[in-house]
Amino acid sequence: MLKVLTSVLALLVASAFTSAQPAPGRFDAATKVFRLDGGGSSYVFGVNARGELQQLYWGGRLGASDTFPAAKVMPEWASFDTSYTNTPQEYAGWGGGLYMEPALKIAFPDGNRDLVLHYESHAATTNGFDVVMKDISHPIYVTLHYAMDPGSGILARSATIENRGSEAATVEQAAAASWSLPAARYTLNYLTGRWAGEWTLNQESLLAGARVIESRRGSTGHQANPWFALQAGEASEDHGEVWFGALAWSGSWRITVERDQLDAVRVTGGFNPFDFGYVLHPGMSLETPVFYGGYSPHGLGGASRLLHHFELEHILPLPSSTAASAAGAEPKALTPKLRPVIYNSWEATEFGVNEAGQMALAEKAAALGIDRFVMDDGWFGQRKDDHAGLGDWYVNQEKFPHGLKPLIDKVHALGMDFGLWVEPEMVNPDSDLYRNHPEWVLNFKGRPETQQRNQLVLNLARPDVHAYILGFLDKLLTENDIAFLKWDYNRNWSEPGWDQVPPAEQKQVYVEYTKNLYAILAELRQRHPKVEIESCSGGGGRVDLGILKYVDEVWPSDNTDPFDRLTQQNGFTYAYAPQIMMAWVTDSPHWLNNRTTSLQYRMLSSMQGSLGIGANIEKWTPDETSAAKRLIAAYKDVQSTIVQGDLYRLISPLNESEFSATETVKADKSQAVLFAFIHSTQEGRGFPTLKLKGLDATAKYKLTSIEGKPRVGTPEVASGAWWMNHGLEMDEGFRGDFQAAAFRFDRK
Repeated sequence: MLKVLTSVLALLVASAFTSAQPAPGRFDAATKVFRLDGGGSSYVFGVNARGELQQLYWGGRLGASDTFPAAKVMPEWASFDTSYTNTPQEYAGWGGGLYMEPALKIAFPDGNRDLVLHYESHAATTNGFDVVMKDISHPIYVTLHYAMDPGSGILARSATIENRGSEAATVEQAAAASWSLPAARYTLNYLTGRWAGEWTLNQESLLAGARVIESRRGSTGHQANPWFALQAGEASEDHGEVWFGALAWSGSWRITVERDQLDAVRVTGGFNPFDFGYVLHPGMSLETPVFYGGYSPHGLGGASRLLHHFELEHILPLPSSTAASAAGAEPKALTPKLRPVIYNSWEATEFGVNEAGQMALAEKAAALGIDRFVMDDGWFGQRKDDHAGLGDWYVNQEKFPHGLKPLIDKVHALGMDFGLWVEPEMVNPDSDLYRNHPEWVLNFKGRPETQQRNQLVLNLARPDVHAYILGFLDKLLTENDIAFLKWDYNRNWSEPGWDQVPPAEQKQVYVEYTKNLYAILAELRQRHPKVEIESCSGGGGRVDLGILKYVDEVWPSDNTDPFDRLTQQNGFTYAYAPQIMMAWVTDSPHWLNNRTTSLQYRMLSSMQGSLGIGANIEKWTPDETSAAKRLIAAYKDVQSTIVQGDLYRLISPLNESEFSATETVKADKSQAVLFAFIHSTQEGRGFPTLKLKGLDATAKYKLTSIEGKPRVGTPEVASGAWWMNHGLEMDEGFRGDFQAAAFRFDRK
């Protein structure tokens, strides 16, 4: 099953990049130099005199006739830093005197752990190359996969590690790729956080040594996200060279960013080697995740815009009507459809769901213009709180005596589709499933089973657990007209044992669990192509380009405080498109910070992503209901621009800024949407003039207020040049604490 899934993934990556443009890859047989071109960038590597694959260039696009000489190995630096270490290898084995982070480390049965990979052969593919390397003595073969997106220049890299020998070998460390940059002064950007405080953008000078960004938790993790960006020199939000990368893996991962003794930089990322071991029996192979990398000469903003469009065009699932053609010869013609505006019942009812209460909420939601009604936790098993019921996925008869159908029918009659919360990978010890199958959880035999949120993690690497989860989800979706699953995952791993397999193979649980998760999601989407899925992990605990191949949206944080969300959403969008980011309007005062904000402020904060309502709307006043209905309608008018357009961060909310502002511009420049926020006005300062970006300078744009007023005398219609150079000045009354405004600009 896993090999089938891998081959399908490879086909989807290749077909996604299919383009009418010329093939991005060229190989010079005389110099043994490979070159890949796409968008505004070029990537060049070659075979050096020792037979290693050596990176030669990564940056702005070169001229079509430009050529590179053959790769030349770097000299040693005294006797302490070998030539093998100093040479920027594409995929270095641990051996031969390597002191940098290896891409691959293998232990052989005789105790040998030396691995030196040399070029064997290559084959051109539709979008790049497959390059085969082999150890100098052992029958270990590594195929490096390169696929360049012709539009963005983003390069997908991964590796297949194969044992063609007669004895087993153990992979102790395996990266997807290594990226190299020449000696220079760089600023490293990466994202960290914690539960309710995700998506903190860290920016620091890259000093000598290694900066390790990782998760050892069994999943991506709130604490760090597998994305990085390196800025050269004085690069900023809008200017300067930026190299960036994102790892497509939802299990434990590690990215190591090293500045070596000669000031060059190497970035290596893939499976986390902590507690890792993958036994390759004769004839077996191991597929690494994909590590995507890109380049922009237009600062961090340019890098994120490239990545956003790439995610929409090549990562996220297609609409069900076009999914059937995804593996054919035609390129993707559509971006994923806009996310429905949702209502989620959690804050209104928590675990106390029942048929009558949910129907009453559905009526209120429909009156607001909501598209999708989602019932959250508490509908199944003996689920009265978080102590029981996980694993028992049958409808609670006390709460829903006639099953889910009456509620679903009511929701449909109100003009909405229906969604449901599930947490398939977890089990409460107080459940029939655990009582019947205690061996199904991750555990070390004879050791305590650590509970978090009163639950344990099912070992999805096991075939029986895989079959159970796929079976009950398939049954749930077959028997009920459900359009959406909010797939939650509310704890990290502990005791990652797997005593169903031999001790030497138990550490493979980190890989097999995640691959089985992907396999279940892929199979569900195939069987139920109209069902959409959200990835949720107590907020942003599992957001990455791996899970995003199978889900339509993510839940970035349990913290829905509208002011906190400005900073979190800012950080999120450096790596992920606004379309992916669910942003809810919830109650005030907010449960986390006890902060009181107006409904308009909360609405505009959430309207910067894919909008949802999670408040207890039963308690809203008539004025709040009317305002929400008006703003939801206004949002739908401009949603495609907000979530699929080009994002410009005009004023950052970082560093305790009093103000923040974002602008998104439609791809054809026909519309722009502007959001402006005040944390707290100080010393009578007015809001800064907002000079827009990305418009057509020669076109005329009409200004319309969504919420708030411009300064008196502001023209209703002006050129793009006016709005970009003169800018928009806010009304003098736009002052105070937690104020917000929004405007749209439409080309005449």
